[in-house]
Amino acid sequence: MSSLQTPIEYLKGVGPHRAALLKSELGIHTYQDLLHFFPNRYLDRTKYYQVSELRAESAEVQIIGKVIQLQEIKQKRGSRLVATFQDAQGSVMELIWFRGHKWVQENIKRNTLYVIFGKINWFNGKVSMPHPDMELLTEHQKKINTGLQAIYPSTEKLSKAKISNKWISGLMELLFKLYGKHITESLSNSIIEDLQLISKKAALWYIHFPKNQEILARAQQRLKFEELFYIQLQLARKKVLRQAKIKGYPFENLAEYFHGFYENHLPFSLTNAQKRVIREIRKDLGSNAQMNRLLQGDVGSGKTIVAFLTMLIALDNGFQACLMAPTEILATQHYQGLKEFCDKIGANIALLTGSTTTKERRVIHEALESGEMHILVGTHALLEDKVKFSNLGYAIIDEQHRFGVKQRSKLWHKNELPPHILVMTATPIPRTLAMSLYGDLDISMIDELPPGRKPIKTLHKFDSNRLGIQGFIKTEIKKGRQVYVVFPLIEESEALDYKNLMEGYESLSRDFPMPEYQISVVHGQMSAADKEYEMQRFASGKTNIMVATTVIEVGVNVPNASVMIIESAERFGLSQLHQLRGRVGRGAEQSYCILVTSHKLSNDSKIRMETMVATNDGFKIAEVDLKLRGPGDLMGTQQSGVLNLRIADIVKDGATLQIARTQALKVIDIDPELEYPANAPIRNTLEQLQRFKNIWSYIS
Repeated sequence: MSSLQTPIEYLKGVGPHRAALLKSELGIHTYQDLLHFFPNRYLDRTKYYQVSELRAESAEVQIIGKVIQLQEIKQKRGSRLVATFQDAQGSVMELIWFRGHKWVQENIKRNTLYVIFGKINWFNGKVSMPHPDMELLTEHQKKINTGLQAIYPSTEKLSKAKISNKWISGLMELLFKLYGKHITESLSNSIIEDLQLISKKAALWYIHFPKNQEILARAQQRLKFEELFYIQLQLARKKVLRQAKIKGYPFENLAEYFHGFYENHLPFSLTNAQKRVIREIRKDLGSNAQMNRLLQGDVGSGKTIVAFLTMLIALDNGFQACLMAPTEILATQHYQGLKEFCDKIGANIALLTGSTTTKERRVIHEALESGEMHILVGTHALLEDKVKFSNLGYAIIDEQHRFGVKQRSKLWHKNELPPHILVMTATPIPRTLAMSLYGDLDISMIDELPPGRKPIKTLHKFDSNRLGIQGFIKTEIKKGRQVYVVFPLIEESEALDYKNLMEGYESLSRDFPMPEYQISVVHGQMSAADKEYEMQRFASGKTNIMVATTVIEVGVNVPNASVMIIESAERFGLSQLHQLRGRVGRGAEQSYCILVTSHKLSNDSKIRMETMVATNDGFKIAEVDLKLRGPGDLMGTQQSGVLNLRIADIVKDGATLQIARTQALKVIDIDPELEYPANAPIRNTLEQLQRFKNIWSYIS
């Protein structure tokens, strides 16, 4: 066992009781964990003040001087101990203790030089320091020469057990003294020289005991780079390994299906972004490796037509394709859109969901196994063991974050070799986050909208503007348009959601009475069949207004709907607001999104409303969302562990992340197995990371 993997209880001064607290409160199990327990802030002890320099805004200061007098002063309750403290210039100030008098009186030496440190108070123009830290100057000079004092995260339990900042610093010092020689370099010389990084040992020392701001910045930079580098290295290796080991079917032909549709039936011209993405996918499909690509595109950017055209490449090579969506509504919508295309070129397509009857299933299963069925669209139902393909070569997963890993892997086993995989998402993921979460996938982006789409106008209104909003809705309905009114969904309280929704519905029913107006309602407590019925009534134009909770976030395509009203918009996240807004603006008419909030808004809510009004660009919105919420919340709890970083910050350290990714790809490109002697430090560190998962908790 490496000395740094020794359990923490064996370090002098720790023992079983404190070790248990370090483990439970701070996750420190070994010497290595302690070394990587980084301070969260620093006190600047580089400057020694004179009393005459102190100002009301001075926070924590240190001064060299001596105690020339001590006296106890009676108060209404008890007494206080006051020392007169004089600096080298002869200026004086008071040091005050409200408790612990006896200890102070017995231990403080008068007319002896001390370094005092603490917060200062001003009262009637006089300066004082209550309960200062005091240290004899001779002792202070013997200590490590550190100008910035590290402050570590703590908890109430630790404070009660006297596990103080000072104690942790002392422990850290002892650890370096005893085991500093075991700290080995974890990066290759070429990376260190290229980026002019300090050594691993120096970085760890200076992160805990920095002499000044400059050396602290260099230590932080080195450790941030390393943390991000190893995430990127593992993702890059995973990708190389997959490409080398996981063979895919090479789709070499572009024939009748693709050309026939592209040349004779494509309903509109593709954007340059769509053409670029099809080229990227086609190149992957033509290689011998299995494709694993993420396709990002904002709502309405035209991902579906790209999906369809690339499916036709599979058909031209004698393979079947499938498209899996998270909800029945979305799967049905995909199916209806694609069936129209398939009919034109004689391709067979079917829909398989939970609602498909046993009789229909039997027909689909047989057609799939015989190879007569070319494309299958569906929900989780596609993953059932009974669903057997004759020759599945291409699988598309829409909004994959809604599917678990086990579910996705089931698709892999539907054929002898795993099918090529395209993952689509309309949730724009900021570049820095995509690099960290999906760094093992190739990423394609459709970053332009089809021509002729009018940008949706977004307005922010307060509750007090209701009459104006109602008037606007009536005007739009008179023009023959339709309107969504969406209420928030609080998962903890379905009853409360239902109450809010029904109150909203009743209020709208009074303002928009029958028979002049027709209103549909959709909420989580309805059966799938009832939801479908209401959705269809709205889609076919039988109702003018759709009142719903966020069940309509994905999957309703009603080109005639031109107004989206979002009630209590402050209770929605940015990406949700953006997704909801994308439900309108699908036709040729001008569309509107109205965000209705109360007057009381938190700072974050104000930023969200301002961002929505200012831009329709999903990627810009995702960047703001990342800054507001952080990576864990943005991706949902199941993925936040991936970014449980010790020192780096995905949002603030985007530039470092980019450098780390470039360096990791360079290493893997030249030496995929890390066999070169020059890469020995990287190989050893990677092995350690995989053996001792607790070293850095961020490695997934």
